[in-house]
Order: sequence, then C-alpha cells, then structure tokens
Amino acid sequence: MDSERIFVIGDIHGCLNMLERLMNEIDWLPEKETLIFLGDYIDRGADSKGVVDYVLKLNESSCNVKCIIGNHEAMFMDYISEKDQGLFLMNGGLTTLKSYGMDKAGWKNTLVPPEHMAFYRSLETYVELDDYYIVHAGFRPGIDIKMQTLEDMIWIRGVFISSNYDFGKRVIFGHTTFYEPLVMPNKIGLDTGAVYGNKLTCLELPEVRFHSVTA
Repeated sequence: MDSERIFVIGDIHGCLNMLERLMNEIDWLPEKETLIFLGDYIDRGADSKGVVDYVLKLNESSCNVKCIIGNHEAMFMDYISEKDQGLFLMNGGLTTLKSYGMDKAGWKNTLVPPEHMAFYRSLETYVELDDYYIVHAGFRPGIDIKMQTLEDMIWIRGVFISSNYDFGKRVIFGHTTFYEPLVMPNKIGLDTGAVYGNKLTCLELPEVRFHSVTA
C-alpha cells in the first residue's frame, strides 16, 4: 500500500472551498493513489453537507478513499439518536443542521440524505499502513492499538500529544489544532485550523511532504 503516494487530509469542518482547492493542488490519481481523511468533516464551517457530498463523490470515483471518524461525526450521530444533543450544539453543530436545511427547533433526521447516514455509519476508527497508524485524535500511551477505545481515538489530547511513547508505528492524527503541522519522531499532527482562518493541510507519503491552502 505504501509504494504509491498516499495523501492524508486534516480536519475540514465544513470548509468546502478549501477542500476543493487543496484537492486541485495535490493532483491525486484516484485509480492508484490512496486518499485518507482524518475526520471532522462537519460543524463550525459553512457547508458541512457540501463537504460530505464532495467526499462521497470522491468515494464513488475510487476504491482508494478511506474515511476516519472524528469526534464531530460521533457527536452528530449521538444528536440524531437523541443520546446527547447538547454536546453537539455546544461544539458548532448548529452550522451542520443549517447546512441540511434545519435548525435545532425543527430537527428532522429525514432531512439527512440516506447516503449521508450510511457515510457517517461507515467511518473507520483508524487506518494502518506499513509505517503509520492514522487516527483522528490519537492513542492512549501504553495500551495496545487493538485495545484502544473509540473515546480515546476521537477525543484524546494532552496525554497523547505530550508523550514520546513508541506505538510501533508513527501516528498521523488531527483533532488538536496547531498553527503549523506538529512533527515529532512518534507522531504528526495535521489539524492546522482551517475553520479558524488558518489553513487546511494534507500530508503526502511516503515523502513526508506537506501541502496546504489558506482560508
């Protein structure tokens, strides 16, 4: 899998225009190169629905697209199931509802297209490459990868980021925002605050080359 170029894109958060510009810049070849999304496709930005539509079209064009779940997708699914609606709304969820043509007072899950529901339910917890693990937030140090919890993989921050723990492979992650990509011997962080007016970043492997577009 690692013989061809692999592109890993950080947290998008509804910033469709930035995603489109980044895809034009990296010149991904869908028939033979892998494209991996780190999660947080939705919330806070203006066009969450548009981002999911765009990613679905990429999925239809290639079998080499892999999509990881972020904490914002997990919160949205909890909102839809009425398990926890407050947390989603407190974390920028209202912009996602508006992109689907609704608000918190007029919530109807029938307004979310079936293909979008299938997308949210199909998201992977992490992707393993020859030399890398790719996950939304990170892993808990000292615990085998196969024993990691979903909560840690989509929410963990400080204990993972500050750790020099060797997970057996370098970890590529998003979730925690940095002005520039975080590069450490055991990890690479790719959330560079697209929705906060900074930039959307993509990591190209195996070269370890960064591509980005500004807000």
